[in-house]
Amino acid sequence: MDSTVTYLKNEIKKVIKGKDEIIDKTICAILAGGHILLEDIPGVGKTTLATAISKSMALNYKRVQFTPDVLPSDLIGFSMPNSITKEFEFKPGAVFCNLFLADEINRTSPKTQSALLEVMEEGNVSVDGITKQLPKPFIVIATQNPIGSSGTQRLPESQLDRFMIRLSMGYPDHENAIQILKGNAYDALSSLSVCGYPDTILELQDTVGKIFVDDSIYEYIITLTEATRNPEEFSLGLSPRGSIALLKMAKASAFLNLRNYVTANDVISVFFDVSCHRVLLSGKARAQGLTIRQTLSNLILRVPVTRI
Repeated sequence: MDSTVTYLKNEIKKVIKGKDEIIDKTICAILAGGHILLEDIPGVGKTTLATAISKSMALNYKRVQFTPDVLPSDLIGFSMPNSITKEFEFKPGAVFCNLFLADEINRTSPKTQSALLEVMEEGNVSVDGITKQLPKPFIVIATQNPIGSSGTQRLPESQLDRFMIRLSMGYPDHENAIQILKGNAYDALSSLSVCGYPDTILELQDTVGKIFVDDSIYEYIITLTEATRNPEEFSLGLSPRGSIALLKMAKASAFLNLRNYVTANDVISVFFDVSCHRVLLSGKARAQGLTIRQTLSNLILRVPVTRI
């Protein structure tokens, strides 16, 4: 594994205690060129995680607290007349950065949520018929609070599918909760060292993209994908975009595990993070009291594992 990734993990651990798996999967998604949805209760460190990544990699970082009055133009920008030249000038919105934090994305209007669709998928925005490229790398980390639906707008499946993974940080355990109390997250954030730059991420993404994938792994990923389209269990299965996300995350997992080739365990290790927000249970499965995670677990058990 590249030493930069090791340094990055160690820097993030200074402010995020006891969440090594979450840190690893967040880094995997960044190296895979994807976006991350953090769904959890307030106060568990979602914003702190994004801030730590931006500081450690010297990323141009912007945060928008999503509320009902946030407009699409606040995100993508707008054109306004220049009083001197009398010509329209483009004023960039908040997404013109390397790392964009969409805080509580489910508390804004569907129109504003949908403004992120082109941004997340294409890496550019269109204003007044003109397309403008965003900086590279471009990463979206969005948060949402699953508790309390008052004033929220559920993300449509089309936008959920744009997130490579969905993670939940959860409460810290007893010992790490004590460490959090003893420390000061704000002081720790200000003392983080820079261990890389935007170009470093682009180089790492290129390296991860070249990780070797055997034909049997392609076969395994597609078999898993097709199994999620069984109408007895799912009313919505993984899309081709979902299977591509699974492949990219598996490559990044192999990289973090010091290998230049993908194994079935790499696929399995990221399968739930890639799939849970993309599939919907059938009425029959819901009637049986099954959860999405239980149903996907059963799927993993019955699909033959590729031996590589």
